[in-house]
Amino acid sequence: MAETRTIAVPEGLSGERLDVVLSRLFGFSRAFAQNVIDAGGAIVEGKPGIKSDRAPGGAVLEVTFEPKRAPTIEPIVVESMTILYDDEDVVVVDKPPGLAAHPAPSWDGPTVLGALAGAGYRISTSGPPERQGIVHRLDVGTSGVMAVAKSEVAYSKLKRAFKAREIHKIYLALVQGHPDPSVGTIDAPIGRHPSSSWRFAVLSGGRDSITHYETLEAYSSASMLRVTLETGRTHQIRVHMSAQKHPIVGDTLYGADPTIAERLGVTRQWLHASELEFAHPVSREVVKVKSPIPGDLQVAIERLKP
Repeated sequence: MAETRTIAVPEGLSGERLDVVLSRLFGFSRAFAQNVIDAGGAIVEGKPGIKSDRAPGGAVLEVTFEPKRAPTIEPIVVESMTILYDDEDVVVVDKPPGLAAHPAPSWDGPTVLGALAGAGYRISTSGPPERQGIVHRLDVGTSGVMAVAKSEVAYSKLKRAFKAREIHKIYLALVQGHPDPSVGTIDAPIGRHPSSSWRFAVLSGGRDSITHYETLEAYSSASMLRVTLETGRTHQIRVHMSAQKHPIVGDTLYGADPTIAERLGVTRQWLHASELEFAHPVSREVVKVKSPIPGDLQVAIERLKP
């Protein structure tokens, strides 16, 4: 049954996009907020709004939506997912490819939350129903280090730390060609692709996105990059490297040449979250976790060597 809520836009949110206002006021994900607005469910001062509208402070906002049902997390055994760090507040996993972070309408396959449940872990109940305990995510096709909150205090503090850019993340990416300069920063806003709901692109009206990269090794047709992120936008590294005309090997969604991936034996985007460093949310001690390059990606490196 649909719910309707009426509230005045707080002055602290005055001038924000309407989808941001819904997200902040009601705890919606940005995607869910946009769906509500697109369906005509956000009425501002008696008129249907669009997601890019700027909400004035004090305006009467009437929102009608179908509440999300909490997804069922099926416990599963995923032997390829290993635990890299674990205490009563945080668990850090080495996520294999083919595993989503959490259930989603567009994904009915295995998830990190399901694998943790299958291994007997109890996760924080904080956060939206579909991603309780999740403080950051990796794409289904990306492997590597991923942290999940087990306690409520860990969830709130780690979410705040990610938002404040206090978490140090390092990725390894094999990209086509040779970026010039070999070391650089990509500062380009990212938003949803105008013609595709599941892709993202560099857009003038997008959210600020900053990626730093350093070439570790240049091969004949590809380069190995060490990538660090200041922001954590969806598909950020994939979008930024594609915009630089150096898409990640195997990432056909963002323009990679499939013949190169086939020659190198790559069956997914060659992107690996290799390191994660953060201040423990309770003890404040530095936690640094590393993940080695998995075997399926190592094959490509061996084939690239002279």
